[in-house]
Amino acid sequence: MTVQGSNFCSTLFFSSRFPTPLSAMAMVCLSDFEAYAKKYLPKIAWDYFAAGADECTTRDENILAYKRIRFRPRMLWDVSVMDIKTKILGSEISFPVGIAPTGFHQLAWPDGEKSTARAARAMNTCYIASTYSTCTLEEICVAAPGGLRWFQLYIHRNRAASQQLVQRAEALGFQGLVLTADLPYTGKRRDDVRNGFCLPPHMKVKNLEQAFEVSWMSFPFAVSFCLTRLPIIIKGILTREDAELAVRHGVLGIIVSNHGGRQLDEGPATIDALVEVVEAVRGRVEVYVDGGIRKGSDVLKALALGAKCVFIGRPALWGLAYKVSEELCTHVRASHTLLRSATEVTEFSLVENIFLNFILLNLKWNHPKLNETLTFPVI
Repeated sequence: MTVQGSNFCSTLFFSSRFPTPLSAMAMVCLSDFEAYAKKYLPKIAWDYFAAGADECTTRDENILAYKRIRFRPRMLWDVSVMDIKTKILGSEISFPVGIAPTGFHQLAWPDGEKSTARAARAMNTCYIASTYSTCTLEEICVAAPGGLRWFQLYIHRNRAASQQLVQRAEALGFQGLVLTADLPYTGKRRDDVRNGFCLPPHMKVKNLEQAFEVSWMSFPFAVSFCLTRLPIIIKGILTREDAELAVRHGVLGIIVSNHGGRQLDEGPATIDALVEVVEAVRGRVEVYVDGGIRKGSDVLKALALGAKCVFIGRPALWGLAYKVSEELCTHVRASHTLLRSATEVTEFSLVENIFLNFILLNLKWNHPKLNETLTFPVI
């Protein structure tokens, strides 16, 4: 099948473009899935998923910032029984890694977001479906009934369209509403400009076309416009000032995010911003983080700095490109295994026991966990 009539220059041979995947044993870390996706995805699709704003400084810094953090592990703790389950907004997940909202999953595999939802349900974790999904909300729910799903919303200038979409999500059983705060305009992604990126003619955004508007002035409307009972999570917060405003406006969760470095270049890495946000909210709302998470040890570092859970975006797309939902599930399971291994080595039996004194970091803020009384096991 050759795609005609657009600047989408690659031919999408979904049935034959990938060779038979390597055995699951060969894929031992997320970087293996990244290398596979880069090799076999059409260049224009890979460039879209990989793109960062301008010189990609923030995109790359998201990863590098984790490498500057060092562990301060305790020894001789009993880790014979491991439990890495946690709860987010009252719902239990099997481990503190969820799937962040990303768009256009059909560029990675024709089943698109349906496969992503199946993998999240199989691993009993949270999937945040994007406004930019190439499957409808209804298709996602039918594909993975009973899974923990939140819906990510860009606030539309057409308030009635936004209201209708949120009401659809609530009626379909989505359990949270994620409002993205960092996309008043699309960031300048140079490879997308060079490639003349657009979706192929047979592929469409199924839920809401672009005409977004977001500001703190419009936020009270966003929280109340649909009379929804869904908890509100705001995504894209990087500073204590905005964290305070978010709490004041009644959100129940904050995702510390810089849109994977795709919006504003030369902003802070999310793991660095996490400390400031956690200090600002002081336990009043749950705090999550995305961006740059590639290893189980990265998850541990985020938890130690106060995140309740992390979300992965690009890595989920790499797994989807590898081989549909079964192998995306393998990919998510790899994240689970890497986190469990890192937790065992650092000798924590419960994720709730991971605290700030577990890492070495020069802090500029008075982190609330520094003031906790820490209880250690009697050896």
